Amino acid sequence: MSEFPWLTVVKGDAPLLVSIPHTGTDLGAIAPRLVSPWLARKDADWWIEQLYDFTAGLGATVIRTDISRTVIDVNRDPSGASLYPGQATTGLCPTTTFDGEPLYKDGEEPGPEEIAERRRAYFDPYHQALRGEIERLRRIHERIVLYDCHSIRSVIPRLFDGRLPVFNFGTNDGASADASLVEIATRILAASGRSMIVNGRFRGGWITRHYAAPAAGVHALQMELACRGYMREPEGPVDASNWPAPYDPDYAAGLRRTLTDLLEAAMRWTQS
Repeated sequence: MSEFPWLTVVKGDAPLLVSIPHTGTDLGAIAPRLVSPWLARKDADWWIEQLYDFTAGLGATVIRTDISRTVIDVNRDPSGASLYPGQATTGLCPTTTFDGEPLYKDGEEPGPEEIAERRRAYFDPYHQALRGEIERLRRIHERIVLYDCHSIRSVIPRLFDGRLPVFNFGTNDGASADASLVEIATRILAASGRSMIVNGRFRGGWITRHYAAPAAGVHALQMELACRGYMREPEGPVDASNWPAPYDPDYAAGLRRTLTDLLEAAMRWTQS
């Protein structure tokens, strides 16, 4: 486990490290300063920890935070530099939703000192855990896979045009993982019959880009799922009456099988 109550670290011995950075909904002390708790949690990666709860059974190491991305986004460049220059996105301590709605009441946005404190309190421990587990698993295995789990609503015009594919698979344009591993994963995703893209709008965030070191045996993959693939996502705009839709294991089962196949194949690849 972890010395931080908001940080979950489940240690396994398989050559697979699963990062779940955006399912947290804990707003902590900033809640009174926000426009609404619902708005502050709107862009969470809803139910991803349930969708991927099979990974511990594979022997994977799983790292997850309960802290909302509104408090701090542990998958952003800590310097504040944009991961997608020229495209709309949100920062280390977001002040708007993905749709551009203000998160804070007037004058309540965090300043540089508060952002630095949030980084020390939450960002740094998350990444210390990631680094520590990468090092531990590399002492056991010659190659490991770091798999970063995400999801997002299928339609967000401010961030991207049209409707996202169900599987948005990112390898930082091929730099974060061996081509043979990417080929195996891509083949499994294509066989599912669901829409997919490799290195489209979502090519990999800070975690994928920062920790990838294929030459040193660390192969990083990001999966950004369109929410409709595993939950009954509402058509059109969402509000507090219809979002988030509840998690339905039966509805999610098909996509979950594909993810299981992908991660099992990735682990076999590390031993090949």
